[in-house]
This record gives sequence, structure tokens and C-alpha cells, in this order.
Amino acid sequence: DSREQYAHFLLQSNVATRLVEFREAGELRMVSIVDELADGLSSVYTFFDPLIAKASFGTFNILWQIEEAQRRGLQYVYLGYWIGQSRKMSYKNQFRPIEGLSRGEWKRLA
Repeated sequence: DSREQYAHFLLQSNVATRLVEFREAGELRMVSIVDELADGLSSVYTFFDPLIAKASFGTFNILWQIEEAQRRGLQYVYLGYWIGQSRKMSYKNQFRPIEGLSRGEWKRLA
């Protein structure tokens, strides 16, 4: 994929998109790409230092988004794509309720 395709996937949006850096002792550890919506925050993509695999960055990111949404008075945090059988996405299973948008309706998944 080209650099333009990458930028389009992550940064081209009809809403405000923010890149949030998380550092530890000045070292970049994780970047969270978040869409800012009228009613909440939506997780677009998260990437992190691969040398620190057991740090639970995904969980940390969700907890940060929940706190940030509460601080702003926003009602929702959208966790983005979720594939129930995906090991890499399994950290999202810790948060309840899990709802998904299907055919224009929000439905409880777990």
C-alpha cells in the first residue's frame, strides 16, 4: 500500500480525527487515532512499541478513552471493529456491554 492509501485510511474522515501520543519517560510507547464525535469518542486504530508486547496497550487505550469521554461529558466510547474470535481483539471482551451496529440498529452482542 502507498503512503497516500495509509493516510486516507487513517486520517480522511468527515469528523475531527486526533492522534494521541502516550509516552513513558519521554519515550513514545503508543499512538491512538481517535475520531471525535458529537456524542462520543471512536477508536480508529492503535499502534504501540512491539518490544513491549505484554503491556496491555489496547486495554490502557480504552480506559483512557472512557476517562476522556467522561471528562468531556460525552456519552459513548466506540471501540471500533470487533471480531469475537480474534485473539488480537480479545481485550475488547473485557468491556461490557458490547453492542454492534447491524443494519442501522444497535444490538447487544455480549
